[in-house]
Amino acid sequence: NIITNADNTVYSAKRLIGRFYFSDEVKKAQAVMPYKIIEGENNSVRIQIRENVYSLPEISALVLKEMKAIVENYLGHEVKKAVVTVPAYFNDNQRQATKDAGRIAGLEVLRILNEPTAAALAYGFGKDITQKIAVYDLGGGTFDISILEIGKDVFEVLSTAGDTYLGGDDFDDRIMTWLAEGFLKQNGIDLRLNKYCLQMLKEASERAKIDVGRDASAKIHVEGICQDPNGKVMNLDATLSEAEFNRMVMDLVQRTFKVCDEALQSAKMTAQDLDAVILVGGPTRLPIIRTSVKHYFGRDVMAGIDPDEVVAMGAAIQANSLQDAKSEHYLLDVTPLTLRVGTVGGYTDKIIDKNTPIPIERSKSYTTNRDGQERVKIRVYQGEANKAAECEMLGEFEFSGFRIGYRGEVRIEVTFEIDTNGIVNVTAADVETGQKTSCTIRLSSGLTEDMIKAAQEKNSRTTLARGEAAA
Repeated sequence: NIITNADNTVYSAKRLIGRFYFSDEVKKAQAVMPYKIIEGENNSVRIQIRENVYSLPEISALVLKEMKAIVENYLGHEVKKAVVTVPAYFNDNQRQATKDAGRIAGLEVLRILNEPTAAALAYGFGKDITQKIAVYDLGGGTFDISILEIGKDVFEVLSTAGDTYLGGDDFDDRIMTWLAEGFLKQNGIDLRLNKYCLQMLKEASERAKIDVGRDASAKIHVEGICQDPNGKVMNLDATLSEAEFNRMVMDLVQRTFKVCDEALQSAKMTAQDLDAVILVGGPTRLPIIRTSVKHYFGRDVMAGIDPDEVVAMGAAIQANSLQDAKSEHYLLDVTPLTLRVGTVGGYTDKIIDKNTPIPIERSKSYTTNRDGQERVKIRVYQGEANKAAECEMLGEFEFSGFRIGYRGEVRIEVTFEIDTNGIVNVTAADVETGQKTSCTIRLSSGLTEDMIKAAQEKNSRTTLARGEAAA
């Protein structure tokens, strides 16, 4: 269906969820995705499939609904609750949108759990060990690394870092480019200019990646990929060696290690301080990944762990723990990005540092900046830069009803609270009178409660049709 119905098949939606329409990440997706990415209300992202328009949480909800049905069929009873995992480097907007997706699918989301943390839980659960471990998580669209210390029934995240636009899809893209440029050089036809041809290339590239990882080379044959100017049907044939594949993706592998450097530095550790390295995600089956990771960390990776299943196993363990009062294991996670409040002149002020253990609550006081000021607009950002333009704006709200006075006289205390899901709540209060307002920060372009309810009704009538939507 990705070939025959390319315009209406959605993939890599995880890279778009919780994003603003005008963000660089969405622009990148529009340049390569065959399906239609359009602007919704308030700079939101929407996907158009035929005459239907979907938000990204609705797309993800279709997948969750399908998974829910599979589980219910296996168990023989209805499932109402779930733990949902996300990349560790997902920001607040992306976490909230994922939680919305669960609700739309008819699930009570018990916890939003970081994927590397889930993997560590599956690895260490029931073992009487004390270790420092790294979880190297390379998925289809994202990369995360978490450094954890695990002991008997305690799993503490020391640091996390990631890249939400680096994954196996990028490895596929390198093969696609190699095939397309070779075909162009040989036949004078650029296959990338046709969506139908592009999707045939994508499917062939993904197969080739798997084959070259398993067999050290891949023979690629695509029947009838296009027609020449005279109407003659043309095929694509190529052989991809492991050496050529390694050459074309090595810079992507090195990008993951720059992220690893950041995580180790934040944890105040070196690779030699680790007791174990766990690989998560399908792309980590590739020999180039396993060899490079072994070289970087100076040790063999853990054997006997299925990189495709370990996160789901950890989520299941956590779900059971949340439902079982007798469970005694503890997860101590961290916030992946620094939380900031917008200040004058386009700058931000740091409130909570990245890699701070959660849940957490921190406050700072500010003053009004003009005489007789009746309201202030509080903008919340996430990121590591001092300039607001270089951070991700999570949302904004207006605070009024405080005492009116001269410039600098009225003090307003802003409190940031991050819950165990990594979701942010912000409160503003007049220090003198105690007058306050608060809100759970939601993407200003995201879904309101009414929109979620409407999406739930629509989702109940929608089945995930093959070739219509997939995340």
